[in-house]
Amino acid sequence: MGEQRKIRWGVLGVAGIAVRKVIPGMQRSALCEVSGIASRDGRKAEEAARNLGIPRSYGSYEELLHDPEIEAVYNPLPNHLHVPWTIRGMEAGKHVLCEKPIGLNAAEAASLLPVRERTQRKVGEAFMVKTHPQWLRVRELVRSGRIGELRAITGFFSYYNRDPQNVRNHPEWGGGGLLDIGCYPITTARFIFKEEPRRAIGIVEHDPEFKTDRLVSAILDFPSGQASFTCSMQLVAYQRMQFLGTKGRVEIEIPFNAPLDQPARIFMDDGRDVFGSGIQTEMIPAVDQYTVQGDAFSRAILEDTEVPVSIEDAIGNMRVIDAIFRSAESGVWEQP
Repeated sequence: MGEQRKIRWGVLGVAGIAVRKVIPGMQRSALCEVSGIASRDGRKAEEAARNLGIPRSYGSYEELLHDPEIEAVYNPLPNHLHVPWTIRGMEAGKHVLCEKPIGLNAAEAASLLPVRERTQRKVGEAFMVKTHPQWLRVRELVRSGRIGELRAITGFFSYYNRDPQNVRNHPEWGGGGLLDIGCYPITTARFIFKEEPRRAIGIVEHDPEFKTDRLVSAILDFPSGQASFTCSMQLVAYQRMQFLGTKGRVEIEIPFNAPLDQPARIFMDDGRDVFGSGIQTEMIPAVDQYTVQGDAFSRAILEDTEVPVSIEDAIGNMRVIDAIFRSAESGVWEQP
């Protein structure tokens, strides 16, 4: 098949996640070439381009979208700009990988479907965990029957951020913990159960000053079992996911920010006792999950196959998030 060419990517904005994690990851990729970066402030774009060794910078997002050299766009803008700029990207003839969460709610996310149909462009949500080898391994362990029947998934994801300047602390920009990090235990529970929850119930506590959700706990009722999680933007930094079956248990040590420089660890417990004598540790070789994600999306473009996280999947996740918010208001179970 010869050596595959690289897809030429442009990046909208100089968001922290893009500059620190995603762009360096994509630059190590076999199938991605980061060719340009845009900012509404031309100086910021120039500086980011210089620091990251990106050949082109643009003083506006439009300018990047009008560059015929750019084939695909990565959109890490604040949440309320995800859908509008993803649509503009597709309408400019670009494929778009949009940062999670895809939008502010399911209805907004669904507005991408007719645009995808009309433009025939690839569009996907940047849930890098879906392509990380540790998650593929957990899915394989669960499906192989090693833990018996999977009946319960439980997760925790938190960090501390009360910076008033941070976009995550502005409700009008799609701030708050459920959209930022609660989306991870939801998408991974759906991924491992391979089902959609029938109903959801949630409790939400808001920051009195920012009005964003800062502590959320939810239970999702799936046909095969239950998933529960807590996420918070104002607690000690911690993350963990557990998958419990009738005969065993799998635990992911660092499920969402898997380290780049050391193996990821999965604990497989055969359940012989509660003291851990039945636990085996599996080491998953270190990878950069943003490199893997960039390669997977570029391959979908080159081979005209399905992107790793489709818009349909993204809408499914947003429906659950919407249901949790509705439940927190109504005090009862809500259907996604």
